[in-house]
Parts: sequence; C-alpha cells; structure tokens
Amino acid sequence: MSRYWTLGLIFMVWGCQPVQHSNYSREAGQVSVFSELVAAGVKPLALSTPMSSEEMNQFEPIARQEAAQYGVSVFRENELIRTDLFADSIVADQEVLLICDTLTKQAYDQLKADLFRLESSGFYTDSMRVDVARRFGRLLGYTPQGINKLLARQTDFRTLSDFGVEATNLFWYYRNRAEALEFYTKTLGLTRVAEYDNATILQIAKDSYLTLVDDGTGMHTADEPKSVALALLTRQLADWWNYLESKNITVRYNYTPRVAGPHDGFVIYDPEGYLLEFETFKQHPENERFMPRLKNAPDVPVTLDHSAAPKGLAFNGTVTWLYYQDVLQMEGFMEQIMGFPLVADQGWAKVYAASSTGYIGLVDEQRGMCDYTDDKAVNVSYWLSDIEGWWAYAKENGPFPLQADSLSVGPDDHFKAFVGFDPEGYYMEFNSTLIK
Repeated sequence: MSRYWTLGLIFMVWGCQPVQHSNYSREAGQVSVFSELVAAGVKPLALSTPMSSEEMNQFEPIARQEAAQYGVSVFRENELIRTDLFADSIVADQEVLLICDTLTKQAYDQLKADLFRLESSGFYTDSMRVDVARRFGRLLGYTPQGINKLLARQTDFRTLSDFGVEATNLFWYYRNRAEALEFYTKTLGLTRVAEYDNATILQIAKDSYLTLVDDGTGMHTADEPKSVALALLTRQLADWWNYLESKNITVRYNYTPRVAGPHDGFVIYDPEGYLLEFETFKQHPENERFMPRLKNAPDVPVTLDHSAAPKGLAFNGTVTWLYYQDVLQMEGFMEQIMGFPLVADQGWAKVYAASSTGYIGLVDEQRGMCDYTDDKAVNVSYWLSDIEGWWAYAKENGPFPLQADSLSVGPDDHFKAFVGFDPEGYYMEFNSTLIK
C-alpha cells in the first residue's frame, strides 16, 4: 500500500513503488526535488525513498551528487525514528537518506535521543507520543493540519474539524432583546432564521450566525464583561460607513482607510455595548492565505423588508475576536485541538478558519480593544454534523474541561449540545445544526 507524506503544497507517493535498479532515475529525481525544497526553506528535512542496504550503497553517491547542486547535505540513516505519524512497516529493515543541513541533522539526532530516553523510561505516555510525532512533523515541514491528518490515520487522535463544522455562531446576552433585535434586523438588515422563547438566531454570512439571548435565561448575564468583538466582513465598507453614520450609531473608531494597510474598518457599539467591527481585508503579506477564502465567500445581502439598510449592502464572513493573556498557548489549542488552519497572522492577532465564512480571531489582550476577564458574556458556538462523535471523543480523551457529564438533548431531538471551556475560560458550545 502506498503512503502519502504531506509536504504542504506537494504530496509525494512512496512505499510500494519498486526501486529502479538500472539508474535510480526516479529516486534521484525525488532527491533533487526535495533538495530544492530544503534549500528554499520550504522543508527543514526531507527523506529519500526507503531502500535495502545493498540498494542504498549504489544510490547514496547519486543522491549526494543531486543534493550538492543545491548546497544541501544527505545523511544515511539505517534506523529512522518511529513515531505515530507513519506506520512502522514503511521503513522496516530499510534505510533512508536524510536531506537537510547540518543544524537540522543535529535537531533530528536530538529528537532521536529524546525518543530513546522516553521509550527507555517506561513512562512514554500517549500525550508524549503525540508531542514527539508533532516535533518530527515540524522537522519535516508539515503544517499542523498535515500532522493532524497523519495522526488521525495512524491513531485514535481527532480534532473538532474531523467531526464536520457546519457553521459558527455566537450567543450574546441582552436585557432588552427586542431593542437589540430591532437594531440587527431593521438597522443592519440581518435575516431572522429561527425564533425561540428566549432567543433569536440571525444569519450574517453563508455559515456564520449570531444568536440574541434574553438576560437571565442562558449561561451568561448581560452584566458580565463583554470580552468579545464581532467583525462583520464586507466588500461595501465605505457604503456601510456612510449609511450607519447617518443612523446616530455610537462609534468607537471612525472609518479612516489606509492605502497600504492590510485591512480597513470602523467599530461601533450595538444597543447594549457589544463591539461590532465592519472590516475589509486587503491584499497584503499577512493575508495571503485569507484572500482566496474571502474571494470565494458569497455575499449575503441585507434583508430589505422592514429594513432601512440600502440595497446592495452585504456581508461575506465574520471574525469573532477573543482576548487572551497567552496567545501562543491558544495557537496550539486552535491548531491541535480544534484543527483550524491559520489564515491571517497580524503578529499580536491570529485569524483561524472554523467554517467557510466563520473565523476565530485570537487577540493579545494588551493590544486589542478588550481586556482579559475571567467572566465573559459570550458563548462561542460551533454547529457540527457529528455532535455525538465529538461528544464521545471529548468525554473519553479530555482535550478540554467539560461543563456537564452528559450531552444535552432537546425535545424530539430538535437539538443536541454540550459546553466546554477553552484554556482561558471562554465557553465553547457545540451544537447539532440549529437551522433545520
């Protein structure tokens, strides 16, 4: 069976393909490609096709010649480290060449020594195994998502993304939900898609939603700090500003477009003080992974019935900005527990894709619009296609603390949900899809 090694932009198939004994042209071509990637800094470390010792004796001089064209070294390895990234059978009784520079070879040797020490200690736990596998994957230049996929192929490891994120949703809490609802539907023109006794669900973009909840009937109250901001992504930023400026809206930051900046926007308050950022991301080095997603996201136009919003205004995504003391810790959580890809890196703020139009933004609370607080008047919700599977995985493996010991099930299975807590206390609510 062939094995696929994730290379970021390149996938290389190797395993069952026979070595070409005549001149090793295919294997030499692989070394040449990998050497170019290593020399360009795309991959710290690459591996040649596994071979028997006899085959490697013939091939090694050829490989060294290919790698030398790019100023890259090769190191013969007769016992490649075994991790949960790949099946042991891939290199059983075979040798490989490590294609890298001297410093990366030292990093590989240190990883191998650390692995030997852990295995010899008798306390090589599952979490340690994952850490070692991720360390090897990073040496190979794999993305966090590539490492996640390889771990899921070989082990029981899963992330939230494996259970089908269908949409993102926010629960915000109001003393006067009727007033808030009027603002969001009549002033902003959002579409009401579901109504409950104590809550209203509004659609913002294709698969991103906002739920307004009556104070005192949910998990939070309107008195708790509003440690959250919601960016409404739009292609009509100037038109939104011109319209809202005439509506006597309380503004926090005015619209001041910058020619060379990575994004433009303005910030207003909703009727009870939640922050709304109207934002357009622009072509810029920090947004290069973000722009194709935004370009492909469809506009969801405002609802003109009973709304004062001008025709043509629309939204094509949201970013939920959350405020943290330790953003680096949260990066690991988003990539390794949630399985979300990083799409924009602003340095002190990181944007991750949760759904096709719903994004989560991690913000250093010392730089952002809000401070860190213990209590937070928000639930960050993810609608899943397999809520039961994620519940079972979370309960068995404990990737984060859970609020309750059982999955909540509504009348006639209308909804299923459970709540967990991220590393700095935001409530994460996982739901079956609430729009039927």
